[in-house]
Amino acid sequence: MLTLPLTLNLQSVHLTDEQFYQLCISNPELRVERDADGDLIIMPPVGGNSGNRELELGTDLAIWNRQTQLGKVFSSSTIFKLPSGGDRSPDAAWIELSRWQALTPQQRQKFPPIAPDFVLELRSPTDSLEMLQAKMQEYLDSGVRLGWLFNPQDQQVEIYRLGQAKETRSLPTQLSGEDVLPGFTLQVKRFEE
Repeated sequence: MLTLPLTLNLQSVHLTDEQFYQLCISNPELRVERDADGDLIIMPPVGGNSGNRELELGTDLAIWNRQTQLGKVFSSSTIFKLPSGGDRSPDAAWIELSRWQALTPQQRQKFPPIAPDFVLELRSPTDSLEMLQAKMQEYLDSGVRLGWLFNPQDQQVEIYRLGQAKETRSLPTQLSGEDVLPGFTLQVKRFEE
């Protein structure tokens, strides 16, 4: 039996940013996010295939960044306080260096109050495609410039660009970081079952 994310409607109980931070810190075994409406989303852990795919994709991004030193790369454990009001944790994220350096040391220490320039999401068997697509739109609404949503179940990747319509590609394909991640390309094969 698959365990789907659990969404708790907390619109009548407003958690401050500090209360949400303390909830997450006090429950490190839970993967908790908060959407722009203030609802808590408790994500189940991913299985071996999803965990491996997530790390492989994030590693490619980290290697590119290590070579270019253009920004900072973040893992799926990082929660970003988005300008649209949500507290979200992409599977991998990247922020241009000058934007990261503009944050105070205190802002960098907790949940950074910034939208990444780039986000990557990988659909696991427990993820609803519609829920992830809404999350990608929330990223764009917060100012994320480029996002990739990998969908192994349908052998596709959805490309999200700020101010543009979503593009869907079948796998295999080659992705470009465009002007957000200059020089970054990713050759994506079909996902194995």
